[in-house]
Amino acid sequence: MNETKQQAPPSVPTPAGLLVIDKQQGFTSMDVCAILRTRLRRAGAPKRIKVGHAGTLDPLATGVLVVLIGNATRSVNVFMASEKEYTTTIDLSRSSTSDDLGGEVAEVPVGSPPDRSAVERALKAFRGEIMQLPPQFSAMKVGGERAYKLAREGTHAPLQPRPVQIHSIELRSYQWPLVDLHIRCGKGVYIRSLARDLGISLKTGGLLTSLRRTRVGKHGIEMAKTLDQLPPVLVQGDLLPLDAD
Repeated sequence: MNETKQQAPPSVPTPAGLLVIDKQQGFTSMDVCAILRTRLRRAGAPKRIKVGHAGTLDPLATGVLVVLIGNATRSVNVFMASEKEYTTTIDLSRSSTSDDLGGEVAEVPVGSPPDRSAVERALKAFRGEIMQLPPQFSAMKVGGERAYKLAREGTHAPLQPRPVQIHSIELRSYQWPLVDLHIRCGKGVYIRSLARDLGISLKTGGLLTSLRRTRVGKHGIEMAKTLDQLPPVLVQGDLLPLDAD
């Protein structure tokens, strides 16, 4: 009895290039890479094709995630070092173990809420090169372990402050307890840490309730696509070159 054998996809040159993804809430950055790898393999790309992102976005965050594919992954450090822009909302009436809505949230009693001028004065201290302590729930490594893993186990990781560059912070709106900001910054800035530290400065809570990355280098949100907007089978023609504007 003859059986019909399923034919493997034809061999194709390994794709190389980038995709600018508008990451949706609920996905980790590595989830996005895994999904894109599967779609590339459907078109015949090698099983172990390299797919990596140029800067993590937390599951609760949305916006620009630059994904590098094939030989383009060699340029990951260039993209990681590029300037980034964010819009964010901070709740000054609450705090969290993760500095966002993903942790244990607690109300913070505030006798006299700060006015707009107090918030603007406090923000001045966060412009330029500052020392920033990463969140306990972060991907920073401590003794070979990720800080978030230790935090989930109830261990307080001995993280150290590190220098980061914040080019500008614009106060877009403020109505107690919510602060809306536009931030332009360099590599390695944790916006969750900024929320926490702003609250410490104002003697209030400091909890990130929303975060959207709108630009990585020259790649803005206007050129990004959600996973749903991309085809289920990805080929070289779907990728952008490294120098895409």
